[in-house]
Amino acid sequence: MDMLWAHLIKVQPDPDPWVVLVSALAALAVVAFRTPWQVSRGLITIAHEGGHAVMALLTRRKLEGIRLHSDTSGVTLTRGRPNGPGMVLTALAGYLAPSLLGLAAAWLTEQGRITLLIWGVLLFLVCMLLLIRNLYGALILLVTGGAVFALSMYAPAEVQQIVAMVATWFLLFGGVRPIVELQRKRRRRQARDSDADQLARLTFLPGGFYVFFFLLVAAVSVVFGAYLMNPLAP
Repeated sequence: MDMLWAHLIKVQPDPDPWVVLVSALAALAVVAFRTPWQVSRGLITIAHEGGHAVMALLTRRKLEGIRLHSDTSGVTLTRGRPNGPGMVLTALAGYLAPSLLGLAAAWLTEQGRITLLIWGVLLFLVCMLLLIRNLYGALILLVTGGAVFALSMYAPAEVQQIVAMVATWFLLFGGVRPIVELQRKRRRRQARDSDADQLARLTFLPGGFYVFFFLLVAAVSVVFGAYLMNPLAP
């Protein structure tokens, strides 16, 4: 166990500044352009539904399962009081999860704990796999988890670092776009059961307030994450 822990917490040297910049630009391109975003958006959905699931467990709601769909949507099924703090926090966690996970990943990357970050992601995916209740969701988690496992076992340390940085930037940037898309759908009255609208029904605040709150957290996460990963910072 001591050897395993030493392996997990080993520190990699700081990346070259150009690696940080290129990683950020690559992740931004994936999020900004339609085709790569459609292909990769499911990864943000995994983080989103994982956020709902973790908060449901923390607030002692009964977690019945998670479904991930081929259109990149998802749903987390819980049972308990239909209102109250537990339900509010569970609904609140989804859109915040990708950005907060990206911020945590940025901190680990800044510390040089790339191995710990990769294995943390792998553990997260395995836990989600145990909760999946549909075939497509199981398949996408197996593919994603297999890729992460292969990265951890066979890729050189330099490659692991680059992939980890791209993934971190992707979570940070990818946490913003779904919120913008959500507001567009709300303006067209196409998202009446969105997390923001569910929160509006659960509380005295309008759905627009929650969209603004989601966007604020996502924007702050991008700024602070960029500060943490800035190789020129003292």
